[in-house]
Amino acid sequence: MIKLVWRFLLLLLAGLGIAWLADRPGSISIQWLGRDIHLSVLVGIVTLGLAFVLLYIVVRSVRALWRTPARLRESARHRRTRKAYESLSRGIVAAGAGDHQAAARHAAIAGETLAAEPLVKLLGAQAAQLRGDRDEVRRVFEGLSQNPDTEVLGLRGLFADARGAEDWPTARKHAEAALARNPRLPWAATAVLQSLIAHKEWEAAARNVAQQAKAGLMARDEAARKQAALLTAQALADESGNAPHALQLAGTAHELDPSLVPATEVLARLHGAAGNARKALKALRATWALSPHRDLAAAAAKLHDDSAENQFERVRDLTGNEPASSEGRIALARAALDAGRQDAARNVLAPLANSRAPASVCALMAEIEDAAGQTAKSRDWLAQAVQAPRDPMWVSDGVAATRWVPVSPVTGELVACEWRVPFATHGAPLRLRHGVAAPAPAAGTGETPSALPPPPDDPGVEQSS
Repeated sequence: MIKLVWRFLLLLLAGLGIAWLADRPGSISIQWLGRDIHLSVLVGIVTLGLAFVLLYIVVRSVRALWRTPARLRESARHRRTRKAYESLSRGIVAAGAGDHQAAARHAAIAGETLAAEPLVKLLGAQAAQLRGDRDEVRRVFEGLSQNPDTEVLGLRGLFADARGAEDWPTARKHAEAALARNPRLPWAATAVLQSLIAHKEWEAAARNVAQQAKAGLMARDEAARKQAALLTAQALADESGNAPHALQLAGTAHELDPSLVPATEVLARLHGAAGNARKALKALRATWALSPHRDLAAAAAKLHDDSAENQFERVRDLTGNEPASSEGRIALARAALDAGRQDAARNVLAPLANSRAPASVCALMAEIEDAAGQTAKSRDWLAQAVQAPRDPMWVSDGVAATRWVPVSPVTGELVACEWRVPFATHGAPLRLRHGVAAPAPAAGTGETPSALPPPPDDPGVEQSS
């Protein structure tokens, strides 16, 4: 609508201008080449306008003729480029279908025109992979890694090639280079983390997890739990050789995840060895409120090498006179028995001492009755312990163990290790592997596919008792 208004206004102004000139007649005289030319003002203006229009047409025609060769060359280049991209598209389809001959042929056609196009180089690498030419694959990806625009693409190709050849050190080197180039690469972060875990570089793995959380690759709550587990593993490894460093790591792990029992346990031991029993008890109480565990009570009892009666009092201070959890009752009963209080131990265990009592309760009741001189009752409890339900154990990825492990003994992945009653998967019997009870593999299945590098049989750490 606005354009129509403007056009109408222009036509109106042009008509008014012509009328204004027609109402004011005059003449224009031109002497040129011995001739006198007389024109009215209106005719002269119209003639001048026509001359400008003619000049414009001539200039445009000359410019079009001058540019014709360049346009022909550009048209030919456009046709070649279009055909090259068509070949590139067909080559990608052929590579996806597994036709390495067609993929290589189309890559060669596209490369004649699009030699610098990364997709053409990538198609050539795919064709080389399909025909098993690993030297060509490495050459292509090494070339891509030298270009800042395609460096990460080249590094990932080199990483995949090294991983396929099971060259784990080289694969880790390429993953680390890619991660340094771009911290937000999930594949690189995961690959480096798997390698660090497999080599038990727990502290470096914890830094990797923190970087993943910072880059938005992992939720902060999940990252905090995983960092705590990794730092605890390092603290356990350093406890005997570098106690100050282990104390620092255990303290950080306890802050990240106060419910992690092994972190608090090693923290309490180190504080106790350093003479800081108050700090040890504070940490133990904080974790007990979140995750009651018999090992926490044992750590509280051993803070001082004093009498069994004092140890009982410390355990009772931690668990309370009437513990709310079975873990608390078992821990308090054990401390009472060690202090010679058989009646108190029996009363604490009474709510658990029934026909469904777990094996540990049955065994502890047998000790209590034996200490009280009730040999017959002790034998009855021992007989019940044989058929009693299982006790809680540390379970990681379906694998039960008597000690905590930071990663899955099956896959080497960083998964939670929980204190609970173990069970066999699909009714399969549990088997013992390197001190770890694990479900036996189903018949006809192979080993679990290896990660980067293959996970060790037992990626845990030695833990002092």
